[in-house]
Amino acid sequence: MTTNKKTLFAKTMEQHKGIVYKIVNSYCHNQDDRQDLAQEILTTMWLAYDNYNKDYKFSTWMYRIALNVAISYYRKDSKREDKTNANEHCIVHIADFSAQDDKSEDVKQLYEFIGKLDKLNKAIMLLYLEEEPHESIAKSLGISKTNVATRIGRIKETLKNQFEKQGA
Repeated sequence: MTTNKKTLFAKTMEQHKGIVYKIVNSYCHNQDDRQDLAQEILTTMWLAYDNYNKDYKFSTWMYRIALNVAISYYRKDSKREDKTNANEHCIVHIADFSAQDDKSEDVKQLYEFIGKLDKLNKAIMLLYLEEEPHESIAKSLGISKTNVATRIGRIKETLKNQFEKQGA
């Protein structure tokens, strides 16, 4: 554990913290669960940091770890109840944009709808909105590129229908 490694890790995490925020806020609505999951993601990333292959995009590596940790976080504890507190909003926050006033109502609504998707579809949409290529999403999630494309099409249709229902 060198000081240079710690400094580089901290700097890299600061640059890409939006990825952790997105995953944590997508998979947890309760503040305590969000903090626990974020800590678990960062710990896992620290342990895997030496194994990062520089031939690949760092953000893809981060998403893969964060999503795997988030999914297994809930598998470990089948009794977990992830209910929103009355004082908390059930909206997925985009990166570290904490000022909700900066987001349009449509964007807030979009992320609310995405927050209601199952875990795999939620992960796909988060990566898709980050403009990750289908191939990268497939590798990150361990599914085929065709499956990614099919799911994105279906999710878009579902989201479109939800927007139309809200507008009616």
